[in-house]
Amino acid sequence: MRPTLRDVAEAVGVSRSTVSNAYGRPDQLSAELRQRILDTALKMGYSGPDPTARSLRRGFVGAIGVLFTSQLSYAFTDPFAVRFLTGVAEAAERHSSSLLLVPLPNDPAGARKAVENAAVDGFCVYCAGDEEGIIDTIRGRGLPFVTTSSRPRAGDRWVGIDERAAARSIAEHLTGLGHRRVALLGDGISPDPTSGLRRLPDVAEVTHSTTRDRLAGFADAFASVGVAWPELTILEAVGNTRAAGAEAVRALHALAEPPTAVLACSDVLALGAMDALPAVVSVTGFDDIAEAAPAGLTTVRQPGEEKGRSAAELLFDPPTDTAAGQILLPTTLVSRTSTRPVPRS
Repeated sequence: MRPTLRDVAEAVGVSRSTVSNAYGRPDQLSAELRQRILDTALKMGYSGPDPTARSLRRGFVGAIGVLFTSQLSYAFTDPFAVRFLTGVAEAAERHSSSLLLVPLPNDPAGARKAVENAAVDGFCVYCAGDEEGIIDTIRGRGLPFVTTSSRPRAGDRWVGIDERAAARSIAEHLTGLGHRRVALLGDGISPDPTSGLRRLPDVAEVTHSTTRDRLAGFADAFASVGVAWPELTILEAVGNTRAAGAEAVRALHALAEPPTAVLACSDVLALGAMDALPAVVSVTGFDDIAEAAPAGLTTVRQPGEEKGRSAAELLFDPPTDTAAGQILLPTTLVSRTSTRPVPRS
């Protein structure tokens, strides 16, 4: 069996707290006694107190958790997620803290268990499908959190954008160019996603809150020019990847009257749509990732690094004023060559 702190204490003839101080509070011991304890521990094969147990005794872990709905690889492959995490990491470094990435399983029970088991001092809720259930679980643990949800509760610490208004702005750009026959492309539309055309009686049935708000913003703009929700073509992508975007829009080739424009809920999906569609079809994205400008993609710009940095700062250094705990970030419509007036024929 591995030697314990108690074993070392008995071998040296001191208390367990004295051995613990030799590792965590060396200023409490004489140099001679500390060295004798360390030498004895080395001979016995004892490597020091368990860091997890020590963290629990101190009451803090020295790490914050970032919650994702998707697989862990999403944090390293999705361009906007990478920008967000860069901002979080910058703030964590300033506060001498670490990050724990916590991917959330699709089932609510598994997601709650992941939150319950995470050894962290607080959470940044970056992207959570069961937002209400996740936040209730965090509250049950008594830990602080910051959410980036499109619909925060009053009093919650929050950093985000007006998703619906930003989406409406880019859709109005297209209505101004004469587009009326359009397709809306997103992921997280249904709990059992299938690539391609999707029938939805109402935008309220969309599963993921961010996708729902962006689709609603698109629909608002077209409703204002007489195009009702049932007249919009809805496309579902299985995942937020370029390949998924390309696969989803291929369903448009079978339509007798294909759309003149595709509005995607992310730049990644939009770039995939551009890969699979003729250049005559206008395409818009959302986020303004690095790949958007070289591709000439019209999109909505939101500040990814600032979003992550502000969320983490609210967690590390919460303001006393409740209103200051909710930060609304600006967005900008960026018009490029991927959108053009409706073709005459």
